Amino acid sequence: MDINKNNVFELLAGTVYALDVECVQVNLGRMCTLSCYHCHLEASPARLEKMAWNVAQEVLRALEKNSIACVELTGGAPELHPDFKRLVTEFRGLGVDVKVRTNLAVLLEPSLKNLSLFLRKKEVSLAASLPCYLQENVQSQRGDGVFDKSIAAITMLNKLGYGVGGGPSLDLVFNPHGARLPGKQSELEAAYRKELYERYGVLFSRLHTVTNMPIGRFRSFLENHSLTREYLALLRSSFNSRVLNELMCRRQVSVDWDGTLYDCDFNLALGRPLATKPAHVTAFSRTVFARRRIVTGEHCLGCTAGAGSSCRGALEASAI
Repeated sequence: MDINKNNVFELLAGTVYALDVECVQVNLGRMCTLSCYHCHLEASPARLEKMAWNVAQEVLRALEKNSIACVELTGGAPELHPDFKRLVTEFRGLGVDVKVRTNLAVLLEPSLKNLSLFLRKKEVSLAASLPCYLQENVQSQRGDGVFDKSIAAITMLNKLGYGVGGGPSLDLVFNPHGARLPGKQSELEAAYRKELYERYGVLFSRLHTVTNMPIGRFRSFLENHSLTREYLALLRSSFNSRVLNELMCRRQVSVDWDGTLYDCDFNLALGRPLATKPAHVTAFSRTVFARRRIVTGEHCLGCTAGAGSSCRGALEASAI
């Protein structure tokens, strides 16, 4: 492990710059069917924020004008947005690759009947949160009954071709239970494949390991258990300078439900917009944002600890 205190200081001092804008992450709102204890956005069924259609149109215009070929729809549960299907259809009409970040259980909601079939027809890839292959661990993080719903959703998606053969990708997302770093991604993926297939007969494309960020509900968990200082010390001592070039904020921009732009979903959760102004989708410019200074802070240590962490999993090749 390469521990470099000077690089830690530089990171927190804000000397990290973007390299391009290859993908745009769009947060459609905070409403979710779950209230997971590790959620950095504190999403829940009680949250009402959602992207208005005129803002969604600005996002569509920004991607078309700036030749952005990749979009990730997230939330909350993005599937709950009233214009979700319309927005996916518009993105695909532009030739944009669409990935949806799903909690899986939402796909079984009676009001979303046939949504999975719609996603399959639109060739939408999925990144599905499943923090463990053990029922008890998932339920402790996400609530009673969620694991069974998740397995039922994966079974349904497998039948549609997701995660099987040449079908659309179905990636699973692991996050640790408690104040620790993820294990090695390749080893966890092997365990997931074995356990999920042998126990439930389900398949998936890849596993992504994600570090819990010391913000939102997970921050509250740390504080309630007097673990904040210990966890931040773990992140700092595990700093890995080799992952700096691969940080997701260096090639991505996040758009919140109101159109405000952020370097990443974690800055979005903290209300820290782009340093480049105006930080709004109506002023989106790939050329301008491609070399912007990244707004950094203590929480950034979560992305640089161990093998690194991003929405696409571990960042260091040797750990993948």
